[in-house]
Amino acid sequence: MTEYDVIVVGAGPIGSTAARYASMHGARTLMVEDHAFVGSPVGCTGLLSTRAVSECDLKPSGDFVFNSVRGAFVHPMNGDCLPIDGKKTKAYVVSRKMFDRRLAAMAIEKDVDLWLNSRVNGIEKADGKQRVSLVRNGQSETVEAKVVIAADGVRSKVAKMAGLGNVSKVLSGIQAEVPYRSDDTDFVELFVGSQAPGFFAWSVPVDENISRIGMAIDPKYQHAAVASQTLEKLLANNPHIASRYGGGKLDLVMGGIPLGPLEKTYSDGVLVVGDAAGQVKPTSGGGIYTGAVCAKIAGEIAAKAVAEEDSSVSFLSEYDKRWRTEIGKELAMGMRIHRFIGGLDDNELDGLIGSMNNPAILDTITRYGDMDHPSILIKKMLHPSRSVHMLKVFGAFAKAVL
Repeated sequence: MTEYDVIVVGAGPIGSTAARYASMHGARTLMVEDHAFVGSPVGCTGLLSTRAVSECDLKPSGDFVFNSVRGAFVHPMNGDCLPIDGKKTKAYVVSRKMFDRRLAAMAIEKDVDLWLNSRVNGIEKADGKQRVSLVRNGQSETVEAKVVIAADGVRSKVAKMAGLGNVSKVLSGIQAEVPYRSDDTDFVELFVGSQAPGFFAWSVPVDENISRIGMAIDPKYQHAAVASQTLEKLLANNPHIASRYGGGKLDLVMGGIPLGPLEKTYSDGVLVVGDAAGQVKPTSGGGIYTGAVCAKIAGEIAAKAVAEEDSSVSFLSEYDKRWRTEIGKELAMGMRIHRFIGGLDDNELDGLIGSMNNPAILDTITRYGDMDHPSILIKKMLHPSRSVHMLKVFGAFAKAVL
């Protein structure tokens, strides 16, 4: 029987980061991936904040970065567009395939073993270790480890096998890469309201002539099966998009976006991280920054458990405490913002966006807006020293999120 100290299930960015950190802290680590290739299939917008790239211990490179953006044009159902200009690069438009593969290579460089085409189908505790049953290249194998890290995505099989369940709310996401004439490739475009019920739609410029247009939909408004129909309506019926859309699709991806972390992200010998744990920003659906923060902690704690020969529930609970200290309050604030915005109808949302189209508010957004820490901006907006106009606009919002 093959033995390792730590097994990481999932070779996406979060799994690769967790595996790398476990190995860097002295654990003999195996990473298994059920697909035949790292980075395929893609299930992400590919818009990463500058902090997300940095948190993965990477510098932006032409190897995986197509474009950089500094702001957003927010389009309500009716009314004027809200321009948000960060004045400097806030995010990168990346090739997720190349980004994922670079992180996997970094893990391998730190002596992590990688098994592709390896599907986990069972985990059980035996002799103080986790015994993982998997099918590798069509053949059944069993591997033992002291700690298993579940980084296997939104519907994590490992988390369920460990008795931790799955996240309760999953948005249906769909995105097409299409011919599209961007007005300014330094800006993404966001479309809010009933055209993307419960969340928003987007246009992310790859270059002047190609953009990624997609949306995420709350299942309580529309079933996942009709996500493709809703996207087609957006492409055809939204006047702004239709006038710039060149027709056809160069690529199409679908996926789920988990909102709200698991109540418990650890059990006896198992840690859960990333999308599998619901460690995703509820305001944007981005999970690379938050997942990487947690992956580093998970890798370190797993290696520490191996070194101290203690992978008990009590010992591994340190992981849960540490990641919640790091980002728990931010995720909770993000969820309150998500619920408040999702509860507004088109007229209310149009009114809110219209009220924000004010020089003082736009200046505050420029100075304090942060994709990864929206609470910074919220606190600045609602501080007593701000103008009466701001407090008036955000009064109901303050009661909902603070």
